Amino acid sequence: MSMLANKHDRPAGTGEQPPDTGAAGPAADDRHRLTATQGLAALSLDAMASVAYGPEAIVLVLAAAGAHGLGFTLPVTLAIAALLAVLVASYRQVIAAFPDGGGSYAVAKRHLGRRTSLFTAASLVLDYVLNVAVSVTAGVAALTSAVPSLYGDRLWICLGVLALVTAVNLRGIVDSAKAFIIPTAVFVGSIMTMIVVGLFRDAPASTEAAAGHASVLSDNATTVGALLLLKAFAAGCSALTGVEAVANAVPSFRAPATRRAQRTEVALGALLGVMLIGLSVLIGRFHLQPVEGVTVLAQLADASLGHNWAFYVVQFATVVLLALAANTSFGGLPVLMGLLARDNYLPHVFGLKAERQVHRHGVLALAAVSALLLVFSGGDVNTLVPLFAIGVFVGFTICQVGMVRHWRQERSTGWLGKALLNGFGAVLTGVSAVVVTATKFTEGAWLIVVALPLLVLVFEAVHRAYGRIGARLELGRVPEAPRRCHSVVVVPVSSLSRLTSKALTAAVSLGDEVVAVTVTQADPDGRAAAESLRRDWELWRPGVDLVELPAPSRSLGRPIVDYVREIADRHPDNRVTVLIPEVEPAHVWQRLLQNQRGAVVAHAVRRDTDAVICRLRFRIGATQSGAAQNGAAQGGEPAGKADTRRYPLCCVPPPSLIVEPYDPGAQRIWALGDTSTSTQRGDATCRSAADDS
Repeated sequence: MSMLANKHDRPAGTGEQPPDTGAAGPAADDRHRLTATQGLAALSLDAMASVAYGPEAIVLVLAAAGAHGLGFTLPVTLAIAALLAVLVASYRQVIAAFPDGGGSYAVAKRHLGRRTSLFTAASLVLDYVLNVAVSVTAGVAALTSAVPSLYGDRLWICLGVLALVTAVNLRGIVDSAKAFIIPTAVFVGSIMTMIVVGLFRDAPASTEAAAGHASVLSDNATTVGALLLLKAFAAGCSALTGVEAVANAVPSFRAPATRRAQRTEVALGALLGVMLIGLSVLIGRFHLQPVEGVTVLAQLADASLGHNWAFYVVQFATVVLLALAANTSFGGLPVLMGLLARDNYLPHVFGLKAERQVHRHGVLALAAVSALLLVFSGGDVNTLVPLFAIGVFVGFTICQVGMVRHWRQERSTGWLGKALLNGFGAVLTGVSAVVVTATKFTEGAWLIVVALPLLVLVFEAVHRAYGRIGARLELGRVPEAPRRCHSVVVVPVSSLSRLTSKALTAAVSLGDEVVAVTVTQADPDGRAAAESLRRDWELWRPGVDLVELPAPSRSLGRPIVDYVREIADRHPDNRVTVLIPEVEPAHVWQRLLQNQRGAVVAHAVRRDTDAVICRLRFRIGATQSGAAQNGAAQGGEPAGKADTRRYPLCCVPPPSLIVEPYDPGAQRIWALGDTSTSTQRGDATCRSAADDS
């Protein structure tokens, strides 16, 4: 099948399927999709975990204005909550308008043009990748704060957590959702409990967590300017990352997917908003001041619940959820990459789904890039945080602008109010994107500014490559009618065995002419092996000539390539097929025993010729072994004296074989007997020395 096949006709030859189109799949596949509750656990971890660092980011910025500045924590949080409400309402509309998923990318592609959609996709890709790295490092940082002896091993712990999350997601998004429901419920329940208990306290129950730690509150700043408030707003907006994940992964939900995804989006926004506002109220109620080495969330848990087991439950739940918040990216990015692959902006392999509705290649690619980021940062969260949240606000803004155009074109009932809502959101997120980029530019945000256009250029390059391939394949045109060509099948052999018989049987069934070739070395061992094979071949008499291909340089692939080229040059109308017989062992570990010569030959022929490559798999198992024994009992050895050496089928000896020396100057470069006679002889003498292996 063409590698540029229609997006609805993807191949499914390896247990993988094309991406869904948003419609409900068969009932058998529905169990591998998400319910609303499972979607909340699988796709909201990023947003939920952000309450651990969102309020703290606000407090740290406002601390520059002293105690007076901390009084603006709640107003800034309310502004962020208002933006959250706008985003949730907008993405709820996006889910309904774009049930195939893709979120901001799908909106931009339809309403803002191809190039803008690519910038949106690039921003989301970067944000998803950074979310994995930041979430894992933040979770491990919380762990090493509780257990300082683990600090030196934080990078290996980060990589271990990443491997765990990746393995769970390779099992399927439903399995990952089921695994993460309990940690999510424990975290949300502990935060809500902390907020409710704290609201009934007039004073902190304990300050032990912050005792002995230096305050980071400024003593000489008393004024709060607009720029400082904008910085606090932009810093706190890091809590909004992950809001778009549900809209990107609509096809992952069970039918009715749109309704379930909308409910999940609303639930996510409601829980996140309540937790952000509640924590900000507690910060003001307890007059909390940020200190070095202790998180704001830890201080709030200490003040509300006391320094007891409940405090450690909150901390442990935070560690787990931060580490697992990377699952949001594993749920959203592979779907987005599948859409990009469908549009020819990424390799089509990212559009394939495994049996459990998993975009396996997208999951593995995300894990690999995230691992590189973890190694680059050394597992230090502070190295990655300045890069975080910029890309997602670019996507937010483009999505809001695209939805304004969507409502203007659709003009359905209430379109004006919806357009105004999205327009207001576009202004807020656009300002936030500019402020975040400007304030964090020197801290590493410049890398994102550079990476965004570079990633877009990569998308364009992939698209152009597919365009050139499509032009060569004449996609969209009616091709010429198929015609039959004279078929020549070349079979590389290295010894006389049952594998050889099976290969020649298949070859005479496929081709008009068949020739067996063997590569020989010039050393004494090679000459001896060639003579032995020649003698056995003459005794066997399969009706197929054996051609010897000398290899002065000990190369295996080059002599076969030269021979195939010679056939093609002398008879350009012939279709040459190279049939490579290989053993498929009964156990995976037995592949280590194979010499991989078939792969070497296949690579050389594919790289340097236009011949068709056919790789015949001979499966070893109880059935084949029994058949071999029965064949021995009925057929016996062919007449004459054969080579008495025995080789395990999974360890085919090195090729040294031959019979008729190859003469490139001869008019006839392959000599074949009558094919009907060959078939009879091949079937009658299918037993060989290897049958007893």
